[in-house]
Amino acid sequence: MRALKTLDAAGRHLNFSRAADELGVTPAAVSYQIKEIEDQLGLSLFTRTNRSIRMTEAGAVLCNASAEALELMRRAVTQARRRIPASGQLTVSVDPDFAAKWLMQRLKSFRNLWPDVDVRFDVSTEVRDFGLDDIDVAIRSGAESYPELCAHRLFDDVVVPVCSPHLLSSETPLREPADLLNHTLVHIEWAPRGVAWPNWQMWMAAAGVGDFDGSRTVALKTSAEMLQAAINGDAIALVDLTSVANDLSQNRLVRLFDLSIRIAPQFAYFLVYPQESASDPGVVAFRDWVLDEAGRMQP
Repeated sequence: MRALKTLDAAGRHLNFSRAADELGVTPAAVSYQIKEIEDQLGLSLFTRTNRSIRMTEAGAVLCNASAEALELMRRAVTQARRRIPASGQLTVSVDPDFAAKWLMQRLKSFRNLWPDVDVRFDVSTEVRDFGLDDIDVAIRSGAESYPELCAHRLFDDVVVPVCSPHLLSSETPLREPADLLNHTLVHIEWAPRGVAWPNWQMWMAAAGVGDFDGSRTVALKTSAEMLQAAINGDAIALVDLTSVANDLSQNRLVRLFDLSIRIAPQFAYFLVYPQESASDPGVVAFRDWVLDEAGRMQP
């Protein structure tokens, strides 16, 4: 294995010093290893000058073969690790809203699949450091770059109007979008980085309701307040479909009309973890499970 790595690095860099830096050894050690390979094979792999090296035809063939062999080995190791039953402790960083409205209610299925994985949650709105805070996996919102992390987008979500089932049988009908004007309408007031969360003004414009006065709506700070108002029958809420999936399935809320507004990428949720953890059995098990669950939620 060491010979393959040395040959591959030397062939890519065409410089023993840079190859040595990559491998964490001295240039003399690289030169010695290459000479040893040449002696064993009876072939000249590199021509040397005072300032550079060049590959011979035989060297090019063997360097390419070394690179292919190393890649095959990496894939084999990854597959072998995935066959190891996931076990041990897995710490997941997640914000309170996502944990309460989506993740926790589905966790039983993961534990049924992987009973030996002890999932623990770090529930906070703060962005945790994987190393310093001992975090294995995080679920974060925002279309940001995630350098040195593996990132998987979970949802292409939409907002929809929802209300208590009791409102459907009230004296004030809800047969068409314009009927919403006869009810209290609530939404979230949120504009991180200057991008606004979809509001009733946007939804009414898409529904073709003219002369809508957005000042008549009630803007709330938290989704918990908004959902509780809708469940109590006090208002009709404009909410993201993901966060109310459980309330809809339990008939605590009903969706009104088929029209939805797509949420901007800045509000998307991502599953992220360090690149060096990409083959960890527990991380792989949790990642695959979350992505499968998220796939079922696509509107």
